[in-house]
Amino acid sequence: MDFADSPEHAAFRCEFRRWLDANLPPEICVDDAADQRVAPDLETLEKRIRWQKTMHAAGWVGISWPKEYGGRGATLMERVIWEEEYSAARAPVLPAAMGLNLVGPTIIAWGTDEQQQRFLAPMLRGDNVWCQLFSEPGAGSDLAGLRTRAVRDGDQWVVNGQKVWTSGAHHSDWGLLLARTDLDAPKHQGITAFLLDMKSPGIEVRPLRQINGMAHFNEVFFTDVAVPDACRLGPVNEGWRVANTMLSNERAMIGGGGRVGWRDIVTLAQRTGANDDPVLRQQLAQSFTRLQLIKWLGWRARSRKDQGLGPEASVIKLAASRRQELDGSLVLALQGAAALLYDGDALANGYWQQQFLMQWSSRIGGGTEQIQRNVIGERVLGLPSEPRPGKDTPFRELPS
Repeated sequence: MDFADSPEHAAFRCEFRRWLDANLPPEICVDDAADQRVAPDLETLEKRIRWQKTMHAAGWVGISWPKEYGGRGATLMERVIWEEEYSAARAPVLPAAMGLNLVGPTIIAWGTDEQQQRFLAPMLRGDNVWCQLFSEPGAGSDLAGLRTRAVRDGDQWVVNGQKVWTSGAHHSDWGLLLARTDLDAPKHQGITAFLLDMKSPGIEVRPLRQINGMAHFNEVFFTDVAVPDACRLGPVNEGWRVANTMLSNERAMIGGGGRVGWRDIVTLAQRTGANDDPVLRQQLAQSFTRLQLIKWLGWRARSRKDQGLGPEASVIKLAASRRQELDGSLVLALQGAAALLYDGDALANGYWQQQFLMQWSSRIGGGTEQIQRNVIGERVLGLPSEPRPGKDTPFRELPS
């Protein structure tokens, strides 16, 4: 069930809905399930940047940020209402979504006054697009095993290495980078975080083609890239703590789910005539239950965000991954043999096939389901930790 808005929340919802009705250009609205990214091309990116600037001028960007950092200090329910109305209007993902939801809160938590003044306001305006430079070919689930090096040279650091699966790097102006700064410390203790100008000399970005034909993820290579120490985020060798702040926000963001709601799936069932099948009707009911549970888990997590997102973010992420898996299979089952069609030959131009194919990026991103189960088992249920034989070994002594 859904709860009725209080008079104050109803007024907030009405205000935002009316503003969207009056200002959202129809030509930038999205209906493609795959279009959950910064932008598929530069022309679209420019349109969405202009849209973010319009929203920012009206005070509708970063509403949950504290007022002293340019936000509205919105309450939990105001943020929920914002998301519901924005999604219902089919408005596009904001270009600075990565910055607003992940990097910005991390800079608020760890940045110096100078860094906050330099980066937060442009982030809200949409002046800069951000990416997250974490995963590497040999450091995905075991992120602390990353090998990109940053070596201090006076008042700057010189970075060499490679990142992979970097969302939107080909459109990004800045990135939050994790790099190894101490080979003699254990792997979790020798990492430092940096705010990296993606236009710096020595950076090469190579888009990766995905299963659905799009190129959203990238490989990023660093060759003698100079990073000023003023762009170091947090203390030297404390980057793992910075990373956990960002990862918690990422898991909560991914756990917030996509644009496709239960009623969309029911409409598909009605259109295909599958709503009369008793087995599929049970699966539709289960889909509704999953969606409601994720919604309430998200509310609970955000209600304590002032204390910092904790392991409950992993609970939300795991629940959302499970929903994407089961609903991805359900929307194909509702189509029967027609589910084998694709693109223009398929129902809704392959919209539902895209839902199935795109589940993997969200299920793996922000930490795999196995990693989330480890976090929940150890930090929520208090179960014994997984064996970590190299946890206290200097990084240079670990096998590569």
